[in-house]
Amino acid sequence: MKGQEWYQADEVAEEYDTKRFSRGGRLIDRREKQALLDAIGDLEGKAVLEIACGTGRFTVMLAERGANIIGLDISKAMLQQGRHKAQAAGVADHIEFMRGDAARLPFPDNHFDIVFAMRFFHLADTPASFLSEMRRVSKEIVFFDTFNAPSARSVYNWLLPMGSRLYTEDEVSALFRETDLSLEHVEHDFLLPYGFYRSIPNGIASTARRIDTSLGDTPLGDLASVSYWKAKIN
Repeated sequence: MKGQEWYQADEVAEEYDTKRFSRGGRLIDRREKQALLDAIGDLEGKAVLEIACGTGRFTVMLAERGANIIGLDISKAMLQQGRHKAQAAGVADHIEFMRGDAARLPFPDNHFDIVFAMRFFHLADTPASFLSEMRRVSKEIVFFDTFNAPSARSVYNWLLPMGSRLYTEDEVSALFRETDLSLEHVEHDFLLPYGFYRSIPNGIASTARRIDTSLGDTPLGDLASVSYWKAKIN
């Protein structure tokens, strides 16, 4: 995985949410959460696994909606941030945070109703192996996002601490074939890259987002920087 040492540093975990999801980044946070909720539907009593759960922003949200969820991550510092969030939200009884390797998931086949990963596949050196493991332990839904090529993200991708693997639709389709998954639904979004939104105040970001969304309904939507993929088990 790219940037493992950087990602696991204590100071990165402590500043992660503030740097990414304050200012205009709040808009990104809301959109990502809504994309996930739209894809997975009713959560009451569902067994859910989140790969690369980070500071637990999705993990806690799903527990609040009735899921019994495990959040798996490689960073001890990120997991500790997640535990603090779960305690503060009063849902610690519905969440287990585990340190582990997404390429070798410590669970039996068909163990979870839903398995998902957000902000993960852009770091994957062998994406098929990770997706295959997600498919193995899920009995219903696999959900993940990708950063896309061509898109505005390619302009500044090389500047990022961990870089990003950028995907074409054909590459993701090939991943589905390799892992025996079928595409159920996909959404493409964000012509303007995440870095732009994080750099401006929330009020200005809202105006930019309205323009962005309008352009997404035109042929320019083919240049969206992010895609949300919902797959079903064959």
